Amino acid sequence: MKQYNILFLCTHNSARSILGEALASTHPSGKFVGYSAGSTPGTSVNPIAREMAVEMGLDPVKLYSKSWDVFGKSDAPKMDFIITVCDDAAGEQCPYWPGSPTTAHWGFPDPSKVKGTDIEQKTAFVEVMNGLKKRIDILAAMPLEKLDSMSLQDIHRTS
Repeated sequence: MKQYNILFLCTHNSARSILGEALASTHPSGKFVGYSAGSTPGTSVNPIAREMAVEMGLDPVKLYSKSWDVFGKSDAPKMDFIITVCDDAAGEQCPYWPGSPTTAHWGFPDPSKVKGTDIEQKTAFVEVMNGLKKRIDILAAMPLEKLDSMSLQDIHRTS
């Protein structure tokens, strides 16, 4: 079975994009290899996102913030899909992506900005995780070899 590379983009690559990478990489269909990056990566992954990604089974070695420039290089893995998960990254000028991958924007609020109790903060991360999981589940059920940007964008509108 062909595996499809998905790059999840966010500004700091510390929460939403990390969750996307973990969900795609550990998806039960085995169809995806997840990656994540940011336009201005932070210095560390959010601790709640880290804990959730490890619980999903993502190798902790992969849990670090990286620049999206890494994936624009000629020796980078070829992406099949690129999905922005925050509005800031969606509005930025992205680098050239080798291979002309299918792109979409699946916007989610930044869970790391939620103030309150530990439970309220964790709930915000779980909501983002559940939203991403729902979209990735829909994506896995589609005929991926025929998918285009419009279809990928529609996953966001229907979920």
